[in-house]
Amino acid sequence: MRDWKAVLEDGEAEESLQPQQSFIGKGIAGKLLLLIVVVLMCIGVLVVYSSGAGWAEMKFSNPEYFLWRQIVFTVLGIGVVFLFSFIDYRVFRKISKFLLFASIALLAGLLFLKFIGVIKGAARWIPLGPVSFQVSDFAKYALIFHFARLITDKKDYIKSLNDSYYPLLTLLLTVVSLIAFAPNFSTASLVALIGFSMMFLGGVRMKHLLLTAVPLIPAMAVFAVSQPYRVARLVSFFFGGSDEQHLSYQVRQALIGLGNGGLFGLGIGASKQRELFLPLSYNDFVFVVIGEEFGFFGAVGVLLLFAAFFICGLVIAKHAADGFGRFVALGITITIVLYAFINMAVASHLLPTTGVPLPFISYGGTALLFNSLGVGILISISRNRDTVPESAAAAGSSDGGRP
Repeated sequence: MRDWKAVLEDGEAEESLQPQQSFIGKGIAGKLLLLIVVVLMCIGVLVVYSSGAGWAEMKFSNPEYFLWRQIVFTVLGIGVVFLFSFIDYRVFRKISKFLLFASIALLAGLLFLKFIGVIKGAARWIPLGPVSFQVSDFAKYALIFHFARLITDKKDYIKSLNDSYYPLLTLLLTVVSLIAFAPNFSTASLVALIGFSMMFLGGVRMKHLLLTAVPLIPAMAVFAVSQPYRVARLVSFFFGGSDEQHLSYQVRQALIGLGNGGLFGLGIGASKQRELFLPLSYNDFVFVVIGEEFGFFGAVGVLLLFAAFFICGLVIAKHAADGFGRFVALGITITIVLYAFINMAVASHLLPTTGVPLPFISYGGTALLFNSLGVGILISISRNRDTVPESAAAAGSSDGGRP
């Protein structure tokens, strides 16, 4: 059985043999992807209002506060999807280095402001008037663009330790470290997983990845237990067992909510846990409200939507016009589906509690807009039939394959 890397590498060759069939396949994938995302966004508006009304009333004296903001971000998100679906995705190849180093500068700037005491607490957000901008979302997509470019440019010597792996690893660890010290350990871990996944799919030697994991995993474990709240989450997850008295409050309320839903749910707006029992029911634990109000079948339906998203993303990557588009599509698909899986697994007590939102559904503007950008680029890749030779694309970059 052929592995995914072999299938992806042969994508262009198959297109040249069956251009019409390939175009139809990827065209349908792009349209289906758009439909899936619109459905997820509509579910998000409905569930955010249902789960956040009580909290909005308590915090802002307006039960519709989260609803209208989510509607605005959803409309903007759909606009972003359509805007970037008509922009040639290869423009991001030309500016990938600028985007990545700009994100590194912003992450470092936030840490500096935290160090000198200007920022109290976590250094994750840049305020922009009525909204806040989470820099890690920008850095995540910038890393995907630049990794796709470097992997494509270095494909002839991707297995080289010094010329390929070390430059990629240096960039990845720089971004991951800056996010981790914000502190935002969960996002840093996911960005690391995305980066290593792209390197693996790009053809980096497995030996190099495994040798990196030997010191990296223990270092991450030490960092994870360096803060009491992270230790408490891990103890609750690994040693809580079935005794609810040893489970964290959030996890206990989440499991109660999922249990309340049964097979068919309590009905729209009938969630009991949303009434100030479950913290962040409109954000990190929004999947619990879906399970409680729509039941097991509703929760499985959302899971299947993300599974369909994953399949569409792989089809688009396989039929991409060039290597850059292929790896951008893989990176975006892995990112969105990974975040969805982690969120649903945390809500179901399959993973320790983390602050990871459910893409397109959880309340929030920055994540929704950046994920919408990612979907727009996926659709752009699916629509583009003009194959550009890799050598010509690399020549168009002033620095070739350098980081």
